[in-house]
Amino acid sequence: MKKFGLLLGLLMVAGHSMMFGQMEKSIKLNEVMTANTASMQDEYGRCKAWVEIANVSYTTYNIRGMFLTTDRSVLDPDMSVPERIKRMSIIPNGEPRTNLGARQHLLFFCNSEPAKGALHLSVNIDPEHPTWIALYNGNATQLIDSVTIPVLGPNQSYARLHDGAAQWQVKTVDTVTPGIANHTTVSESKVAKLKREDPHGFGISVLAMGIVFSCLAMLFIFFTVFGLIMSHRSAAKKVASIQPLKAGVKMVETAAEIGNKTSVILQDGLKSKGIDKEIYIAVIAMAIKQYQNNVHDIESGVITIKPKETDWNVEYIQMTQFHE
Repeated sequence: MKKFGLLLGLLMVAGHSMMFGQMEKSIKLNEVMTANTASMQDEYGRCKAWVEIANVSYTTYNIRGMFLTTDRSVLDPDMSVPERIKRMSIIPNGEPRTNLGARQHLLFFCNSEPAKGALHLSVNIDPEHPTWIALYNGNATQLIDSVTIPVLGPNQSYARLHDGAAQWQVKTVDTVTPGIANHTTVSESKVAKLKREDPHGFGISVLAMGIVFSCLAMLFIFFTVFGLIMSHRSAAKKVASIQPLKAGVKMVETAAEIGNKTSVILQDGLKSKGIDKEIYIAVIAMAIKQYQNNVHDIESGVITIKPKETDWNVEYIQMTQFHE
């Protein structure tokens, strides 16, 4: 029974150690700046080299008690733990920001003194030489993460392509991302892009002039077409107002009116059966006579000669009477 309890205890300790070991692997060195001249300032307004640590997992982990170092001698497996700790800078306790939540980041200032703040470490970084930096666990024996930083320009950083990625890259001044995720798209406003692509304003001037002339051309076409339509409409009105045309229209209207009246009379006669054929003929003759008399009255510029009774044939009548 005692052996079973001992075995169970050993398994629990081993499982706990393995779990914490896996969680420690989620803590990464994420971004480093060795030549900070105008990037991030500490609470005293000074620009110091800085190291960003990220928790790339989705669980919370407290990094207090871990160690940062730039001394490669700690890689000696025969070095004692006390001696190794002397060459390292410990992340202090009592700082709530060291309790990193899921996907969170924390910045530490290097080349400083821990007495100035919990985020100030004595880790030595020389911006003029490549720098190896390592993160150790709380026992100062297990290497959690490490990277060699090349010589960087002022305010450039060396960062992973994205949080936790194996590949690193040098980031320019305008793409440095202290305290946030590395994979961040820096957008450029349209005004800034226009100033960059057309610094003297020639392009925007040509574009503006093109728009103005296009609008003027469209107005010219519109009013030209509109004028043609209106001129054709005016010509049609003039043609319609010519007198012979009016006369013809009047003749057609008169003929239609006479035909309608005749049709009414005939229909009434057929219904009543009291009108003989002579009356029909007389009505039609009167209608035709009225039509002929009114033809020239509605025409302009036409002389109508009406017959007039004279006595030139009186002698002929007398002679005829004489012979009789």
